[in-house]
This record gives sequence, structure tokens and C-alpha cells, in this order.
Amino acid sequence: MRFLVVERFKNGDAAPVYERFARHGRMAPPEVTYVDSWVTSDLTTCFQVMEASHRAALDAWIANWADLVDFEVYEVVSSADAAARVRR
Repeated sequence: MRFLVVERFKNGDAAPVYERFARHGRMAPPEVTYVDSWVTSDLTTCFQVMEASHRAALDAWIANWADLVDFEVYEVVSSADAAARVRR
């Protein structure tokens, strides 16, 4: 499963997130894979694509960051998959 994760850094402060990442890495369980990410130019929000075998695995990763980040999670499919579903 693929997820779009919107991360809003608490207090608009990216520094604690990047500091923890530098010390501990992504802290994701083995069944969660980082795909790619983009950060807004004001460094307050990150849009991250993650793959996970199931949502509970993603939630375990989120728990490691919930003190620094507010999360929104959307299960997503590729545009090609969406088009194929519509054509059915």
C-alpha cells in the first residue's frame, strides 16, 4: 500500500525533526519504506510518500514522531491505477 503523509511540524519548527532524524534515522519498522518527500519552502510542512504492508505498520512509525509532528495520512494509488478503476 502507498500512502501520502502530510506532516505539519509542531509550532512550525522543523529543527527538532531534523535533529532527531540526524540522531536516529527514520525510525520506521521494516515493513515501512520511504519513497520520496518534499518540504514547503517555509519549512513548516513535509509531504512524504511511504509504502507499508498495512496501515498499522505506518501507525507504528508515526508514533515515533507524534510529539514533534501532526500527521494526515491518505492511502493513494497511481494516476494510472485510478484511470483503470474509472474505466471498469
